[in-house]
Amino acid sequence: MNTENIVIPLKRFILIEHCPPEWKTLDLYLFRESPRSEAERDENMAFYAGQSQLAFARVWEHLLGGFHGHSIVGRFVWVNWPASMNFSLELLSSQSEQFAGMGHNLDAAERSLIELYKPCFNVSLNHAPTPLPGIYLPPNAKPRFMRSLNKMRHEAERSLQADEKKRWIREIEQG
Repeated sequence: MNTENIVIPLKRFILIEHCPPEWKTLDLYLFRESPRSEAERDENMAFYAGQSQLAFARVWEHLLGGFHGHSIVGRFVWVNWPASMNFSLELLSSQSEQFAGMGHNLDAAERSLIELYKPCFNVSLNHAPTPLPGIYLPPNAKPRFMRSLNKMRHEAERSLQADEKKRWIREIEQG
């Protein structure tokens, strides 16, 4: 299976402890806002774009480093929890067809993502970062609740169960 693009809610991602084998070729990542409703959908809203030989591991470095303030996007996730559990992560491959025009070059692929999305927290290669939406606390804000990763995982799991229950009820009501 040649997986070129994975989109996953952050609350689902933090429940995955080991990188699935089919994700090991994914070397680009985007932290994105999930739409709160179809009317508020902004296809280009991104917080951070990055690259790594193993995007899965690098996203974890951001999340774990954010707790101690070593990653701006990781800190942003912690400061805005639980709202941030609904963010989306996109894991991509620089070898995918969308990056063929740049010779599948990892640096060029990352640069194209930054130019396209203008993420809030990318400083390098980003001449006009998107302003952080006012509904979120900035990364330097004091966290309202300090949580452990285990507590975050538990909250994420409960949220996913609630989502599944809502989906199930909708299906029953629609007949």
